[in-house]
Amino acid sequence: MTERRTYSYLGPAGTFTEAALDQVPEARGHEWKPVHNVGEALADVLSGVSDAAMIAIENSIEGGVSTTLDALATNPGLRIIGEYLVKVNFVLVGAPGTKLEDVQVIAAHPVAYAQCHGWLGAHLPRHAHVPAASNVASALGILDGTLPAQAAIAAPGIVQHQDVEVLAEQIGDNDNAVTRFVLVSRTTAAGAPTGADKTSLIVELPDDRPGALLEMLEQFSTRGINLSLIESRPIGDELGRYRFVLDADGHIQDERMADALLGIRRFSPRVVFLGSYPRADRRIVQYPDRYADEIFVEARDWLRGLIAGEPDEA
Repeated sequence: MTERRTYSYLGPAGTFTEAALDQVPEARGHEWKPVHNVGEALADVLSGVSDAAMIAIENSIEGGVSTTLDALATNPGLRIIGEYLVKVNFVLVGAPGTKLEDVQVIAAHPVAYAQCHGWLGAHLPRHAHVPAASNVASALGILDGTLPAQAAIAAPGIVQHQDVEVLAEQIGDNDNAVTRFVLVSRTTAAGAPTGADKTSLIVELPDDRPGALLEMLEQFSTRGINLSLIESRPIGDELGRYRFVLDADGHIQDERMADALLGIRRFSPRVVFLGSYPRADRRIVQYPDRYADEIFVEARDWLRGLIAGEPDEA
């Protein structure tokens, strides 16, 4: 019998995070634990309450999710073991009987609200905004009266779980909006490389000087590694001090990636390895032939020969 596992996710049922968790085959049939925020989800993992947590890390419109990036930077003992993409669309809902012209205040998660600015400005230009902990929480808040709003921005799936009136559909400003989620567990060895992998890191610069950021980026560019995400976050101890969240194409077991990580380790006073894991799109990572694994291996063997005093090859 398979041991029962627990997965934490931003709840309640009907959130985009739940839709991301539904993409994880090994999570189906196990316990899904709804939580209130990213901090609670990661605390569940670190304490052993949950085996893994699904959290949002990046949105194609708003960029990195700051609460997630900061939590990963300041909570040691975590690893990203997978990523999942969810297409984002929103509806405006109210309690049964509500009409669009009744709406003066809208409850919404700040990220969802930001992605609907255009529609709201065109159709409800005089509205006010009340923040909510999640898209589902915004809908529940207008139904039970805990939020002082007449309408809420939510995912279309809300109609499957709550008795709400749909006031408008497709209210997002970008039809191509996508949110990237990551599945996070306690520290574990990275899975075997697939050829379509991503490595995530958090890197601090050694000091604030001209060229420091360039020197960090060169650790990757000189090894043929593409960076698909570069996000800065303040460290918080003083103005002008930042850490950088990086997504690099490739796996820690790739020779070029391992070589780059050694360079970053020598360069940075603090490096947090978040994990190497399969890309959500399963796109094979392409790189020039001169950065193939066997080229790095041959170069190291050549250097060992020089050190050992072996005769040059003809």
